[in-house]
Amino acid sequence: MDHLAAMRPRLVTFARLQLRDAAAAEDVVQDTYVVALEKHASFEGRSAFETWVFGILKNKMLERMRQQKRFASWQFDDSLSQDDALDALFQEAPFQASGRWQAASRPQPWGEPDKVLENRQFWQALDACMIALPENIARVFTLREFMGLSTQAICKEIGVTETNCWVILHRARLKLRQCIEKGWLAH
Repeated sequence: MDHLAAMRPRLVTFARLQLRDAAAAEDVVQDTYVVALEKHASFEGRSAFETWVFGILKNKMLERMRQQKRFASWQFDDSLSQDDALDALFQEAPFQASGRWQAASRPQPWGEPDKVLENRQFWQALDACMIALPENIARVFTLREFMGLSTQAICKEIGVTETNCWVILHRARLKLRQCIEKGWLAH
């Protein structure tokens, strides 16, 4: 089980980023260890061991988020109609009135995707940018991009409309892109 112990820092870091609570992160990592140890004999090797353990962690984090949902109130703006919500997106700072990128806000090229994903500084910048996101936006983005939930499942989970979910995801991507460009590409 040495390989399980070696994974601990990555598991805790991932859980902290998603849950934004060090104690909760430690709890879900411990719960993950319990399941991994109990079910180790049933691991069939269809995926890498680390992938399997991270899958357990994701499920434990979803359970925790569902428990927290009972105690938290989500405050998303569902008052906008679908058309108004989409129009509002393209009236924000990076866009012109026509819905096109303003020259100063156009996305910068990040290089070859495979090389970017191998760059440790990129992952550090992404982690820092995820922490900087507002909690509700980070939660929706995490459920979609890290946990792999469909937008329908996210809407059911947190009680927002599908249009609002797409708006939140769009804002998260814009904020992350802007943050990464400032914190990673600028250096």
